[in-house]
Amino acid sequence: MGGDLRERNVEVVRRYLRTFVTKDLAELAEVVAEDVEIYGSGTAVRGRHFVEGAVSSPGLTVLDQEILELFAAEDRVVISFAQTYRRDATGETTVQSACKMYRLAGGRIVQFWGEQDTYGLLRGLGLLPDVPIAF
Repeated sequence: MGGDLRERNVEVVRRYLRTFVTKDLAELAEVVAEDVEIYGSGTAVRGRHFVEGAVSSPGLTVLDQEILELFAAEDRVVISFAQTYRRDATGETTVQSACKMYRLAGGRIVQFWGEQDTYGLLRGLGLLPDVPIAF
């Protein structure tokens, strides 16, 4: 698999990530397959509508995005990144880190796996107390 295909796959993933900032669902449809398979947080679901819901989450705005590390090989792109969110109701901001792996086919994301720091996001936005959880 040549460098051109890797570069194209990297650009598709970058475009996908940008939709969280732009909320451009038309662009999302161009880069994510309708029946995309999604794995993470102990669940597995199928369908672009799950991604559309995440991109257009009411009350949360992605202000900034930073790709910290990116690796592309064959049909996979793996990234670690951080997104700065704003809770629209309060104006509070926080950064959420994540690590994702995407599989692409035909210029679209067809599968992805990943985890993100949801607990840290909720704490940073004041939705959970900023104290350690007692188990």
